[in-house]
Amino acid sequence: MKCDQKSCASCSTAAQKKSKEELIGCKLSRIRNKIVVMSGKGGVGKSSVSCYLAIALAQKGYQVGLLDIDLHGPSIPKMFGMHGTLNITADREIIPHEYRPNLKIVSIESMLEDTDSAIIWRGPLKHGVIQQFLVDCKWDDLDFLVIDSPPGTGDEALSISKLITDAKALIVTTPQEVALADVRKSINFCRKVDLQILGLVENMSGLSCPHCSKFIPIFRTGGGRKTSSAMKVEFLGELPFDPEVVEAGDSGTPLLDERKDTLFAKAVDQFVDKVLVLCNHE
Repeated sequence: MKCDQKSCASCSTAAQKKSKEELIGCKLSRIRNKIVVMSGKGGVGKSSVSCYLAIALAQKGYQVGLLDIDLHGPSIPKMFGMHGTLNITADREIIPHEYRPNLKIVSIESMLEDTDSAIIWRGPLKHGVIQQFLVDCKWDDLDFLVIDSPPGTGDEALSISKLITDAKALIVTTPQEVALADVRKSINFCRKVDLQILGLVENMSGLSCPHCSKFIPIFRTGGGRKTSSAMKVEFLGELPFDPEVVEAGDSGTPLLDERKDTLFAKAVDQFVDKVLVLCNHE
């Protein structure tokens, strides 16, 4: 049942003794779709996929939140050019960074005064912080909450599966076998903890030469599609490698805001359209 309060903070103030679970339920009832972006290993472009999924959904007119729970290596603030700490309302709710009117972003890095600090936390503390992101952030009504999780199947992924029972996993891989082997572990993890799998997307599937336009399979190609078929999960598409995406991430100016005519931008659009169909937003 959807919370009918203007603010979940006022809801909790009225209730006084509400449990964390009730408050999370109140917040999550106002978010239609929760997508947790996962990868079996690091270096496959998981945060880039999270970034461009969120931007593309917002460009299509949806209300979108992007939550970075990669507590040890947050990349989202850098990609969006975010600086400084987040503000707090009088009701003690965390105000997300507003990248655009319909795209809100929260990352652990935006809560640290020293962004170079090493975070050395055990599982229970990580679980508590992720819980706080869900309870204390002023997300309000969203069509999509995209959650950028750390690589692997550790504490953070387990916390999300327990805290957001209707979350759907979007798994990112690259075509080479070493990445695909870890992806199969991620798929089996999702099935073991009853985390619904939205599908698999293959990132860095190849490079179009800027000089001759010849396709170059940097890490081979087609592995994601084959793995999807073998593991019986939906294949969401192939995103080509684009050096401009790397430059855009380093400069904090995401590519889709500047150019929509590239092979990468067109591939993202097709990928997001498939996500919308699977989320019944076609």
